[in-house]
Amino acid sequence: MSPMHRLSTLLFICCLFSITAFAQRTEANLTEANVPAYTLPDPLQMADGKTVTTVQQWNKVQRPYIYHLFETNVYGRFPRTPVQMSFKVTSLNPYALDSLATCKQITLYFNRADTNAQIHLLLYLPNKVRGQVPVFLGMNFYGNQSVVDDTTIPITPHYTVKGPGIVDNHATEASRGAQASQWPIKDIISRGYGVATFFYGEVEADKPDGWQTGFRTQLKDVLHIEPQEWSAMGVWAWALCRALDYLRQDRRVNEDLVLLMGHSRLGKAALWAGASDPRFAMVISNESGEGGAALSKRDYGENIEIITRNFPHWFVANYKTFANNTAALPVDQHMLLSLIAPRPLYVASAEGDQWSDPRGEFLSARNAEPVYKLFGKEGVGTETFPHVQQPTGEFIRYHIRSGKHDVTSYDWEQYLQFVGKHMAMR
Repeated sequence: MSPMHRLSTLLFICCLFSITAFAQRTEANLTEANVPAYTLPDPLQMADGKTVTTVQQWNKVQRPYIYHLFETNVYGRFPRTPVQMSFKVTSLNPYALDSLATCKQITLYFNRADTNAQIHLLLYLPNKVRGQVPVFLGMNFYGNQSVVDDTTIPITPHYTVKGPGIVDNHATEASRGAQASQWPIKDIISRGYGVATFFYGEVEADKPDGWQTGFRTQLKDVLHIEPQEWSAMGVWAWALCRALDYLRQDRRVNEDLVLLMGHSRLGKAALWAGASDPRFAMVISNESGEGGAALSKRDYGENIEIITRNFPHWFVANYKTFANNTAALPVDQHMLLSLIAPRPLYVASAEGDQWSDPRGEFLSARNAEPVYKLFGKEGVGTETFPHVQQPTGEFIRYHIRSGKHDVTSYDWEQYLQFVGKHMAMR
């Protein structure tokens, strides 16, 4: 082999090694032993180095400071401009679900100049309960028609991510009831609770350019905020708060008991909505993972680099700058959970969903405990990662169940028990 040939071979090998090394750096770590050391910010340590010792200090100084850090670095500015929301009940069925429930379909409007900015809220209320009832509120992935097999529910015409019954990013008749297992509405109704849901994609299509035709553009003049000042996650959270506005004025809904629930990416939005609006009585995060309940500084499963590369629209641009330097990120997700204090919080994981980092979700819940204890509330109550199907905790509750990334009957049973316990304590 000539010297020139040897040199070319050596350069090729070095180049191949560099490419391989780079690829390894950008792939997720799924080995616990390979998690590097990391340091979490103390949610009770103020900017001046002093420690929060009273609820008043937390509410007046530290909580607004932490919230602002999340606005700046993760989710973007949360609009506080009041909107003149109007609504129209488009369908009322008092005999839904074999006469167990009354089903209402409500269209919410936010801009008289652009009536295309709408939310179609699907609401089920138990018939056997007189008076006002607590209501679970959450967004759905594929349209309201996917939650229950009912031909009176219109199929969403909006862009839809890939899923059951979705063809070319649009829902078909085959999508009816495709997500019913994640929304056991009959079971929830039979326990005396209502259920409200809407399709997140009608607020903003879940794609990088979705903001161009979504609420961030449609309502920018109404809300006095430019699209780049916040994120898809931010506008989805904002929409949850607007659904809450409607529910609080519905005469059948207990306005003080709207219970926020979200799964996966919608769990991330639910946590941000819960942190942004104290009117939510409880927040439930079901396998929300990176950018949700899981710690960002803990390098396991999906990380900042991967999530901002695959879903750049979910967060503000500033979040991506921490992809290769999470130590510089001034917050972590336990601090997001702490913003929900002292309200009850449930964080759930699945054993087969390592991408969402179950241990990182548990550690996040555990490290939010000091803030809950400041209010005299107990948290998860253990430093040991619990066994599968062994829920733990009081005002912060956690479980990891067997199975994959999903919402199951086991998850809902835990949530219903959790709600029942805390309602009894009111």
